[in-house]
Amino acid sequence: MSKKIIVIGSGFSSLSAATYLSKYGYQVTILEKNQDFGGRARQLKSNGFIFDLGPSFYWMPDVFEKYFGDFGKKVKDYYQLIRLDPAYKIFFEKNKTVSIPGSFEKILSTFENIERGSSSKLKKFMNEAEINYSIAMNGIVFKPGFSIFELITFQTVRRVKYFMTSIKSEVSKFFNNKKLKQILEFPVLFLGAKPENTPAFYNIMNYADFKLGTWYPKDGMYSVVKGMVRLAEENGVKLISNQNVEAIIEENNKIKGVISNGKNIYCDIVVSGADYHHTESLLNSHQRNYSESYWDKKVFAPSALLFYIGLNKKVRNLEHHNLFFDVNFDEHASAIYNNKKWPDAPQFYVTVSSITDLKSAPENCDSFVILIPIAPGLEDTESIRNSYLEKILTRIEEHSENKIKDSIIFKKSYCINDFKSDYNSYKGNAYGLANTLFQTAIFKPKLRSKKIKGLYFTGQLTVPGPGVPPALISGKIVSKTVMQDFPSQ
Repeated sequence: MSKKIIVIGSGFSSLSAATYLSKYGYQVTILEKNQDFGGRARQLKSNGFIFDLGPSFYWMPDVFEKYFGDFGKKVKDYYQLIRLDPAYKIFFEKNKTVSIPGSFEKILSTFENIERGSSSKLKKFMNEAEINYSIAMNGIVFKPGFSIFELITFQTVRRVKYFMTSIKSEVSKFFNNKKLKQILEFPVLFLGAKPENTPAFYNIMNYADFKLGTWYPKDGMYSVVKGMVRLAEENGVKLISNQNVEAIIEENNKIKGVISNGKNIYCDIVVSGADYHHTESLLNSHQRNYSESYWDKKVFAPSALLFYIGLNKKVRNLEHHNLFFDVNFDEHASAIYNNKKWPDAPQFYVTVSSITDLKSAPENCDSFVILIPIAPGLEDTESIRNSYLEKILTRIEEHSENKIKDSIIFKKSYCINDFKSDYNSYKGNAYGLANTLFQTAIFKPKLRSKKIKGLYFTGQLTVPGPGVPPALISGKIVSKTVMQDFPSQ
């Protein structure tokens, strides 16, 4: 008889793990705390507006193709993709903007127009990034993080300098122009650490950005969730929502099941895609992999203050994705990582999905999502949220020459308290652990419980790290680990 597995949570890593495990003969049930599946990638519908609550950048399309390909399917069987051109627009100081085109050849021209000779430098920089990307995607990121020897290969030894230097220093070797440096340092912010603390090997993100492109799944990122849910069900996964897992049942340090909504649900194996710290809080302290002091010392990626806004008109001078780099990033980064306080003048991101997807807003209206990176664990009040919205809207109006404040007909905010209540997120973090050198690969929290046989972890706090593509990979890694430890029959 096949073994029974409970998967806690239905985010990308949980859906990935559950689908792989079910395909290989396990009886898999997903228990989701919230009403809707998808974890942080849920959807908000109100007043005719549709918002992706979480991720909005679709990068590394090859990872998604490989994932669906493992089940004999293609991405287009589940959702349609649109390549964005421009990929995104960056607002620097007043009347200074740079749009990143949708093809690498056009990007070369954009760079050359900003700094003479930079197009040839960008080619060299990108060639190195492509090699690193190939090494990562053909080996490193699929390792479970159990041994240092996973990282020691002929290829990685030859490129050890990229692990010992930072993205910031590597970019500075090639470019002098401040704007170009900021553009190339931007993608690593998805990894949750400052460019000077992120290994240069992560220039793989630049390759993902400039060469693989920025895409939009038709009907939003939630269409990816729906596609993965459908694939999971086709492979035999049972999904149940409104299930709050309150405890993990063990006997003699072996998994016996979980308690969900006050009821015992028995199984042989538990895979948790929920917050790692929260999952361990469901165990006795002596059964946990990590102590409170361990978590407190870790460098976390930012949390976020988000606003979901509906306008009664169409806007000008904005693109689907917009980055506002009109203030000093170092000061904002210090507020996140060093001082851990609310930033005085934050950089921020705006997506206007209705520019690409007319369904996301009523006719002649636009839907906005604003994201401000902040330190986890900050005080979160309605008055603080409102004060930041006022500041940010003023800056958007000034730079894009739109009147916005008087056109708002829907508004919802989301911040630290919501990440805690909806996702049991440690200190309300949004992205997991920062990908610093000593929080990469083998230095991340382990996929396998050291104390409870049959308990596993997946998601952004484990290998390979934060982001949607890494979450899909994390699910695959943990499923392989389970299969090695507990063959399905």
